[in-house]
Amino acid sequence: MTLNDTLSNALSKINDYDNLGKKECMIQHSSKIIKKVLDILNHHNYVGKYDIVKTDKGEFLKLSLIGNINKCGVIKPRFAVKRQELEKFEKRFLPAENFGMIIISTSRGILTHYEAKKQNIGGKLIAFVY
Repeated sequence: MTLNDTLSNALSKINDYDNLGKKECMIQHSSKIIKKVLDILNHHNYVGKYDIVKTDKGEFLKLSLIGNINKCGVIKPRFAVKRQELEKFEKRFLPAENFGMIIISTSRGILTHYEAKKQNIGGKLIAFVY
């Protein structure tokens, strides 16, 4: 089975497992972007911590779930967005004001849309969670 978008597959699996009430999720493909997104989700109390498990088949992420995700997913296509346009995308991807967050890849790293607003920078939209 070939995987085109590992971040999309990871977030989809997290969403499914969280909806089923599972406490753990094994993510098969590990990358810097997935780890950074999981760090942001952990920091904002959407998921628990993850452990890196190395096997002969590669690196896996063992993520603990805490049941705080209503929905998460990637944003395709990855829209380039200016700081002034962030509000338009907030209305499109988030259900209410100050509920959930959008994760953005910026020149200063991967940030939430709140941090991007504070730093007055734009970037490319990667994912959303609420």
